[in-house]
Amino acid sequence: MLKPSLIQGRLEAGCDEAGRGPLAGPVVAAAVILPPDYRNPLLNDSKQLTSRQRDTLRLEIETNALAWAVASVEPEEIDRLNILHASTHAMCLAVQQLTTKPQFLLIDGNRFYNETDIPYQCIVKGDAQYLSIAAASILAKTHRDQIMVQLHQQYPHYGWDRNKGYPTPEHYLAIEQHGPSPYHRRSFTLYRQHTLFDN
Repeated sequence: MLKPSLIQGRLEAGCDEAGRGPLAGPVVAAAVILPPDYRNPLLNDSKQLTSRQRDTLRLEIETNALAWAVASVEPEEIDRLNILHASTHAMCLAVQQLTTKPQFLLIDGNRFYNETDIPYQCIVKGDAQYLSIAAASILAKTHRDQIMVQLHQQYPHYGWDRNKGYPTPEHYLAIEQHGPSPYHRRSFTLYRQHTLFDN
């Protein structure tokens, strides 16, 4: 059972991101403040849920949260900042967009570059421990997946509706055949090492 908060009675925002590993597309982060009495037995780390479960939970979270926000950092800025800084920057942008200011931030992971004046704590695998971080992971994941499906309409040969920009053999092959798109991260290794796939 996920915990509702780190300290009871404190207004906490859970923060998480999606899209650190892909070769293409933005990194997307979410910040969520849940009601103190919020409970949902289905709410869990987004990676443990089906796509349909995530979509259902996204609607419930966006309806019932005290405040939520989603922000993204595009490939050009990822290349400029590096993916770690871009990920935490996206989290800070999401926090700054919240309509209610939290007293404390629960950050999924072990590194955070705080651009806000709000104290925080990093929690490794926090999306499997705290409801608000799990909620943020679901919003970040579903919003990013939606973006990649939309981008797929412009560049269908990369298979982004299926791989969401992650490095798959299909995605590498499409880059080799068509070259990188404007949405690819140029600071990432975009061409596969053939020895990994030719056995």
